[in-house]
Amino acid sequence: PELRDKMIIQSKCGIVPGKRYDFSKDYIINAVNGTLERLHTDHLDLLLLHRPDALCDYEEVADAFNTLNKEGKVCQFGVSNHTAGQIRLLQMYANQSIVANQLQFSIVHSGMVDSGLHMNMTEDFAVDKDGGVLDFCRFNEIMIQVWSPLQASWSEGTFIDNPHYPQLNEELAKLSEKYHVTKAAIAVAWILRHPAHMQVISGTASPIHLREMCEATNIQLTRQEWYDLYLASGKTLP
Repeated sequence: PELRDKMIIQSKCGIVPGKRYDFSKDYIINAVNGTLERLHTDHLDLLLLHRPDALCDYEEVADAFNTLNKEGKVCQFGVSNHTAGQIRLLQMYANQSIVANQLQFSIVHSGMVDSGLHMNMTEDFAVDKDGGVLDFCRFNEIMIQVWSPLQASWSEGTFIDNPHYPQLNEELAKLSEKYHVTKAAIAVAWILRHPAHMQVISGTASPIHLREMCEATNIQLTRQEWYDLYLASGKTLP
């Protein structure tokens, strides 16, 4: 019990692999009960709804949240890969605040800042693909949790030491040498430099790699360094 009190356990639900997305009340509650049983704990600190369910009934989701919260099985709630509009709809019905939104973001996958930088321009970078979710989350004090912070794409894998990103890796190497950390730590520091105070999710099974990435918290990139990395990834400024 004492160790559990020192931990924050977060989980997600809503995907039936290869079949459907499911935000029905029964599925959410059964998913949580299954998670609690597998983890041998009596509650989750935070539950996220995974990729949006096109058939989502927000009143039904709110009912599931109320049930889980009253039973003490989930303390707080959030979402993953949701737009600003989808979160607004959920907040209309849910009694609990939405405290987190998990979103993909990295130096390469930077659509959340691209559209703002290129506002009112005609190039592709100006296209708003997420309904202004970054500003929405900041305005509503919703924590953005960043997933795949080192990924270029599903097919290319990481951009670290990827030959398709020579200029970016040159810039990462320069800053890596300056700050005496790995390229991965610099890439994470780029995310942490944003004033939205995002949390970074590191999907690694290596304690060494995790410690190296955590060194990013000791780095404060300059404004110019942040933009140098952004431009080195192939982006432009209007």
